[in-house]
Amino acid sequence: MRISGTHVYYYFVCKRKLWCFSKAIRMEHLDENVQLGKLLDESSYNRDSGQVMIDETVNIDFIRDWKVLHEVKKSRAIEEAGIWQLKYYIYFLREKGIAIENSIIDYPKLRRREEVTLTESDVARLKEVMADIEKITTQQKPPKLEEKRICKKCAYFEYCFV
Repeated sequence: MRISGTHVYYYFVCKRKLWCFSKAIRMEHLDENVQLGKLLDESSYNRDSGQVMIDETVNIDFIRDWKVLHEVKKSRAIEEAGIWQLKYYIYFLREKGIAIENSIIDYPKLRRREEVTLTESDVARLKEVMADIEKITTQQKPPKLEEKRICKKCAYFEYCFV
């Protein structure tokens, strides 16, 4: 299975959302928050090269000189997921022989940046996460619903609660 950055991101956001995504149950195109995020992503940092798709697996918002990764996020509401998504990108690229020196999450609306690094313990955790993603995505039924604060703004809200 090819694990994308979206898989990793959804793993930390919601296991049920991850399962839906893996089964091609896509609700994002209907969600206003997702559309706003895409618009922000497209309009921010337009002076830099746009999104870079690698091996039809990871889609990096932009990369400078093949050394510094940037991921653009609308808010810090689910910051942990964005951090692990970026750590996964570093890991993925290093596995391909690309020596990433630095990575940054950009929050243009907040005018903030967070530097993200990848440690050996992060690599071990990522391997556990990737194994768990494989397990979740091969299940016949979605994981049990875990109600969270972010559910009300989620693109999958109707799928889970209606």
